[in-house]
Amino acid sequence: MFAFLRRISLTWWIIISMVVGVVIGHFDHSVWTATDLTPWLQPFSSIFLRMIKSIVAPLVFASLVVGIAGHGDDLKRVGRLAFRSLVYFEVVTTIALAIGLIAVNYTRPGVGIDLNVQVDSTQVQQFTSNTPTLASVLEHTVPASFFEAAAKNEVLQIVFFAILFAIGLAQVKSPHKHTVLSFLEGVSEVMFKFTGVVMLFAPIGIGAAVAVTVGRNGLGVLGNLAQLVGTLYGALIVFVLVALIPVALLFKIPIREFWRWAKEPWLIAFSTASSEAALPLALENMEKFGVPKRIVSFVLPTGYSFNLDGSTLYLAVASVFVAQAAGVDMPIGTQILMMLTLMLTSKGVAAVPRASLVILAGTLTHFQLPLEGIAVILGVDALMDMARTSVNLLGNCLASAAMAKWEGEWGPPAPPAVAAATPAAGP
Repeated sequence: MFAFLRRISLTWWIIISMVVGVVIGHFDHSVWTATDLTPWLQPFSSIFLRMIKSIVAPLVFASLVVGIAGHGDDLKRVGRLAFRSLVYFEVVTTIALAIGLIAVNYTRPGVGIDLNVQVDSTQVQQFTSNTPTLASVLEHTVPASFFEAAAKNEVLQIVFFAILFAIGLAQVKSPHKHTVLSFLEGVSEVMFKFTGVVMLFAPIGIGAAVAVTVGRNGLGVLGNLAQLVGTLYGALIVFVLVALIPVALLFKIPIREFWRWAKEPWLIAFSTASSEAALPLALENMEKFGVPKRIVSFVLPTGYSFNLDGSTLYLAVASVFVAQAAGVDMPIGTQILMMLTLMLTSKGVAAVPRASLVILAGTLTHFQLPLEGIAVILGVDALMDMARTSVNLLGNCLASAAMAKWEGEWGPPAPPAVAAATPAAGP
């Protein structure tokens, strides 16, 4: 029996744990009404996310510095990769916004919604305290302290510091350069092994997170505002079909092999609603897929701030949904202006659950739309967050592979025997 359980892959363990979590959550909400299991289950979910977050700063910093400074002194390659990545990000993000805008105007899910609801002032204040602007995003990109950025897991700030550090290190001619590179290569290798150990706990942490969500809201949360949720999910599926798959075909990326390496990080992103939680495993798996370290360690973390395809599509749907629910007749020109605003302000969004609501609140305020719409959306935001976050992760993984192909540096994927030997292959 033990040998059989060991043969079950991590993907299936996560799926099993999600099903078990739904069952436990349903019983906790509807059957065991006298007993609240949330205080007992919540710590398991929090422990998993805290362990994952502890990996992000050292892994991103070490991988990015080694990727830039450890592959020769040709900094033009770094600049070329950055330029190509940003061009790719903007094109794909524009497609996501366009699909979201078309979908929400076609289904009109906000028509008939009553915004006269009891607004939770604490929750609304959480998402309206800071109105994002282009200036604030640019300022936020530069860390005042690397250690503060690392402590808060500010991925974009860590990337900014790591790039400057790597450029400086690449210009060092003394033996100290190789000492620092060797140390950071060791840190990177250890953190990947650390990730494999942490992933053994993933089914427990993810199952607990699902159980807590269903236990608090009941299975009814799966049906509230079904048209809005259906619009988002449908638009995301269309985006995958008309944007991501054509990109894979254009750059001649083997889709089946890509999905084999991306499915486990995708599941983690979907079940935890946090791209950050899936980042370490995504970095490791994309490197095994054939993306060089210097590319994957740059594109993936940078994409978490500049290539949030799912989140930008969601923002397009949610903002027009609120306008429809408020009875505001918004002409297409104003909607396009709103989309341009979202394209700028969504840059630098933290890869944490519900960060998109900060951007949504700022956009609603800027266009004088009622913030009560956020209170309506909060009822099903957990479901939408899972979908948009998983698409963010998928889009960034594909972007790293596309950049590797564009740079002419994509290598053959790791053989199945190597995958089976990694700690992340199963509990």
